[in-house]
Amino acid sequence: MAEIALAGVTRTFGSTAAVDDLTLAVGDGEFVVLLGPTGAGKTTTLRLIAGLERADAGTIAIGGADVTRLPPAARDVSFVFQQYSLYPHYSVYDNLAFPLRAPGRRTDKAAIDRRVREVAALLRIEPKLGNRATQLSGGEMQRVAIGRALVRTPAIYLMDEPLSSLDAKLREDLRVELKRIQRELGATVLYVTHDQLEAMTMADRIGVLAEGKLVQIGTPRDIYERPDSIYVARRLGSPQINLLPLAALNGAASEAPAGATTVGVRPEDVLLRAEGGRRGSIVGVERLGVETVLLVDLDGTPVHLLMESRDSARLGENAGVAIRSGAALWFDAAGNRIATDARHTAREAGHG
Repeated sequence: MAEIALAGVTRTFGSTAAVDDLTLAVGDGEFVVLLGPTGAGKTTTLRLIAGLERADAGTIAIGGADVTRLPPAARDVSFVFQQYSLYPHYSVYDNLAFPLRAPGRRTDKAAIDRRVREVAALLRIEPKLGNRATQLSGGEMQRVAIGRALVRTPAIYLMDEPLSSLDAKLREDLRVELKRIQRELGATVLYVTHDQLEAMTMADRIGVLAEGKLVQIGTPRDIYERPDSIYVARRLGSPQINLLPLAALNGAASEAPAGATTVGVRPEDVLLRAEGGRRGSIVGVERLGVETVLLVDLDGTPVHLLMESRDSARLGENAGVAIRSGAALWFDAAGNRIATDARHTAREAGHG
């Protein structure tokens, strides 16, 4: 495997910068997820690394070698697309073997057979090797598509929302499988998604993109607990972070650092029935098994909170609401976080 390094990479389409002065490093054997909404530049970034798009400025290196002007075939990259892109008239075996049968590879038949069966075992699709692609379920087809990328053992793997077209259970299963495979192979993976759950559960680091720019990169915990901006804070968490005016909760205005105009609080850090808290009415109760999501109305300001499902809560109940000590995130008028150590300290104490 190898590392990926982008330095000042820009790609424009007309007057729109799809990727704007992007600098990013992915370490050897690292699993990095690019997260952002449609139009953030995620797929274009992958296509630039693969050589399917040409950068207008900047450099791209793979394994320390400058590949900025090299054609795709010379970059030793495997690309897993959002759609399966299998050959429907081929068997699973032949779909997996196809990349190894390219004229330039000169791989003998025994080596191809060995590698195809290794990858099939890794993906747990050995019983399907004789089936045509059209005889597979959606999850099986996606496993084959991933297997076709794995079979070559390239320098890096690029994955463009490979699980987005699957149902929730299959996505969950394949998230676990992909992470297991990546660890077993020691593979370098750059993975694109708009799904925050995929990012949180799979990534070693998450890079958050906005309009072609990398606005923050860090571990999932860093991004979740110490977002640099409201934009980043909204990318992770379900329900989303509560963003409230300082006057919405008792004491928030007096505790706020200079320049703060908005307080952000994660639903798990909102306390219900808090003594001295701001009074509010429960207007929504959503039971999700282990947890229950409540929606509380504070004089027209909606606040989501999480509580254990065994705790009682009823619609119409009037209760005090407060922020867990040290859990507040403070943002200025431009939406940037004002750094304090209180949240980090509170989190560490809670996990200790």
